[in-house]
Amino acid sequence: MRPTRRLYANSQPRPLLVCVCLAFLVVLLPILAGCRPAAEASAGGGGAAQTIQNKGSDTLVNLALAWVEAYALIRPDVRISVTGGGSGTGIAAMINGTVDIANASRAMKEEEIEAAQANGIEPREFTVARDAIAIVVHPDNPVEHLTLQQISDIYTGKITNWSQVGSYDRPIVLLSRESNSGTYVFFLENVVRLGRKDDEALFSPDTLLMPSSEGISAEVRQNRNAIGYDGLGYVTPDQKMVAVGIDAEGPYVLPSVDSVNDGSYPISRPLYMYTAGDPTGEIKALLDWILGDGQQLVKELGFVPLH
Repeated sequence: MRPTRRLYANSQPRPLLVCVCLAFLVVLLPILAGCRPAAEASAGGGGAAQTIQNKGSDTLVNLALAWVEAYALIRPDVRISVTGGGSGTGIAAMINGTVDIANASRAMKEEEIEAAQANGIEPREFTVARDAIAIVVHPDNPVEHLTLQQISDIYTGKITNWSQVGSYDRPIVLLSRESNSGTYVFFLENVVRLGRKDDEALFSPDTLLMPSSEGISAEVRQNRNAIGYDGLGYVTPDQKMVAVGIDAEGPYVLPSVDSVNDGSYPISRPLYMYTAGDPTGEIKALLDWILGDGQQLVKELGFVPLH
């Protein structure tokens, strides 16, 4: 803090000193108020506003941001911070007590639940939406449909050329999310391993790991040899979705809200939010709104509402 310059009686009148001090306080008080923690800052002129920390799944981050924007219109006194980083990152932060709500595109693992309980935390799971994982390729790719077995064989490296699945004679470039992504874990367990608990198959070492859903989209748009997977809400018109069949007999189904609801699309999943114990106060109010009126935004973002 800079030293205060002394004002002598023969250089400045005392009333001027009082005015300077008052002016200094007028400037300083708002600055000091702004330095207080968010949870202590006043809301609407009375009471303390709460900041809810929300972190995790990149699949859910756009939907979570849309919920926050809509919720702010009815509860401007509640501050909500939303960040991505992957399901594993959000769950770890919830276990460590650094976030209020963890977003996840997969269910918590047993070891994560045990780690939470070791910290005195009993996780509470809320299904907040549903999603289809779309198989996407470049629009020029002639392939129209694939079976789950073919997709598994592509991602484990058994099928390496598009001609092996009725497309053009080009090498297949594999795109995947990184291992901290809930979408990666779900795809590994339910597509690469076909839901078999005793299967230890892994992604081919040639698979390119992308840091985000947008990364997969960008690569598919520019690479005619690429194949990727993404949440339905991240598929853009300049990508081609491939119809998926449980087996060669079909039917082959494209992902959509309707095909998720009627169960005909074989690669769909719930999306979750987790809290450390039963939510209370503003956190409970937010979750109640998400599970109620907030469902109106789910379909607009390309996901499947609960009801």
